[in-house]
Amino acid sequence: MKPKLKPLIPFFGMFGISAVLIYFIVNIINFPNEIKLTENIEHRLRFNSPFSATLVPDTINVLKVNNRPVKGNINVTLKDTLTIESERACTVQMTLNAFGLPIKRVTLDIMPELEIVPCGLTVGVEINTDGVMVLGTGAVETADGGKYNPSEGKLVSGDLILDVNGETLNNKTDLIKAVENSDSDLELKIKRDNMTMTTTVSPIKSSTDNQRKIGVWVRDATRGIGTITYYNPISQKFGALGHGILDVDTKKLMTVKDGTIMEARITDIKKGSKGSPGELVGELHSDTTFGQIKINTPYGIYGAMDLTGVSKISNNKMPIALQDQVREGPAVIYSNVDSEIKEYDVYIENVNRFSNDETKGMVLRITDPGLLRKTNGIVQGMSGSPIIQNDKVIGAVTHVFVQDPTKGYGIFIENMLRQENNIA
Repeated sequence: MKPKLKPLIPFFGMFGISAVLIYFIVNIINFPNEIKLTENIEHRLRFNSPFSATLVPDTINVLKVNNRPVKGNINVTLKDTLTIESERACTVQMTLNAFGLPIKRVTLDIMPELEIVPCGLTVGVEINTDGVMVLGTGAVETADGGKYNPSEGKLVSGDLILDVNGETLNNKTDLIKAVENSDSDLELKIKRDNMTMTTTVSPIKSSTDNQRKIGVWVRDATRGIGTITYYNPISQKFGALGHGILDVDTKKLMTVKDGTIMEARITDIKKGSKGSPGELVGELHSDTTFGQIKINTPYGIYGAMDLTGVSKISNNKMPIALQDQVREGPAVIYSNVDSEIKEYDVYIENVNRFSNDETKGMVLRITDPGLLRKTNGIVQGMSGSPIIQNDKVIGAVTHVFVQDPTKGYGIFIENMLRQENNIA
């Protein structure tokens, strides 16, 4: 007698439904909320998506979809390549549909063609944090030989101490003085994961120097070397690095109270090797500033460039290419690892337009023999080097492959330019 298989049928049916649901959910999550396009250019968008879409332009008689003029709303499928061209800047609302139901709204922002100045200038970077960052807590030894940790459970690595007893902290010296001069508990206002809260800590007198302490290690500033990607002559803003500045100990994004880009002179190059990223070594000259840093984002640092900074770069503007125009193939980067800004050949090996990490939108490989001799590939300090393809700025170098320094990631330039909107 054959065994009955009926109980398995509902199981496989449920499994199939679950797989379909997961497939659709993943597609919804990975689909971008906003897509930037440029006027007077035919953009070929390859979504390879199971959804259909309804396009609603805010301006009539300027848009072509799949080479057909659009006079009103239009329905399309997203499984095949979608071509869009607009003769003027406009906004198109694209509603994704599945099973006849709207599931997500995406904005197509068609912009005027933008020209920026690609830089490739290596600079010194210094930022002061908005508050004093906690690196960790530890024990304080008292005169009776006891060891106590007054901040344990109250402060954690990555916290920003904003004020003490209502007094704003400008730097870690202010915190030290407030603690040493205290004669009672301290009320600390802190910022943790974008939430502001208060906590109370009781200072303890240390047997080491007879001073009151709260048992924390802190930092209020950081310095390093990076590369300016672009200067926008319209906004007079600059973008650099292509990735955020993280605290070396906490690995948290450092919030900026103020900061400066300054002149840097490269004194040495530590070549990269498998498992060991190289770096540019240089001297920072704080008496020659090029601009002010306003924000530190996951996609780089941004701010206003002054006249000294502008004088250090060329005035050769270049149009940008949006991500749908970036292709696998030859390109160049601008960098001044050799004391002057030069072009170096690279090859774009992969373009990922829907990466979950926008700082890793493309993979590039250094092919220039001269740069390979100097650095063995991408080294720390080159982050932010602009990438040029077909005489357009397409992005910036962001990370090196630790196991292969000839290769690294890049960010699309449109994702960097978007951050300017966050500058006050």
